[in-house]
Amino acid sequence: MVIETIEHDFKKKICEQLKLEPEGIDRYRIFTPFMFDDGDHLVIVLKRSDGQWILSDEGHTYMHLTYSIPEKYLQRGGRQGIITNALSMFDVEDRDGELRLGIHEDRYGDALYSFIQALVKISDVSYLSREWVRSTFMDDFRVFIEERIPENRRIFKWHDPERDPEGKYIVDCRVNGLKRPLFIFALQNDSHVRDATISILKFEQWRILSHPIGIFENQIDINRKVLARFSDVCEKQFSSLIANKPRISDYLGREFSET
Repeated sequence: MVIETIEHDFKKKICEQLKLEPEGIDRYRIFTPFMFDDGDHLVIVLKRSDGQWILSDEGHTYMHLTYSIPEKYLQRGGRQGIITNALSMFDVEDRDGELRLGIHEDRYGDALYSFIQALVKISDVSYLSREWVRSTFMDDFRVFIEERIPENRRIFKWHDPERDPEGKYIVDCRVNGLKRPLFIFALQNDSHVRDATISILKFEQWRILSHPIGIFENQIDINRKVLARFSDVCEKQFSSLIANKPRISDYLGREFSET
């Protein structure tokens, strides 16, 4: 199929504003009106690879997302779910960060439509709704702790195996190797804060010595009475993970330096 026919099929299936520009042998840049939420246009290239015409973003989509989201967070939890679903839905291949879609049976317009849809859906991770962002908080918390606490000194989702074999009183991360272990609670909402308060009180009743720490997603969202009860039993609090990463790191460093 000649390139003029391909461009015509693209315009027929997508929009008249679309344009192809040659960038070498068997390689064309596809300009479309579709953009990321910050105004940058999607990068799409039509090229021959292994004897087949393919569409490729040449790694630009992930690179663009990492301007605002660290790459490691794209590979975990809710964000990873969005990306995986988009790739699966439109049969797009992720080849070491390059997104590719082969064109079969000369269905160029259909392939480009699917590719654009996939890129747009993947870009959704940059402006998740507030409810969806909450689903990533625990993933972000875990990554943060893993980067700062050696594996042999931390236990995620810890509970006392003797007094609480069913795991009713959970610590999001227990840090060992100190005079008193750190019991770190990741706090997303009122329910989590209430559970953490009850757990701390139960540990006191069992005479389990610890330094309880609360790390909030956003403390201002917590009910004042719920927060007041938690403050009565928790030694150290940080109002948000994102805004206080340096302070939390310094705090953990000081605790380790005293061992």
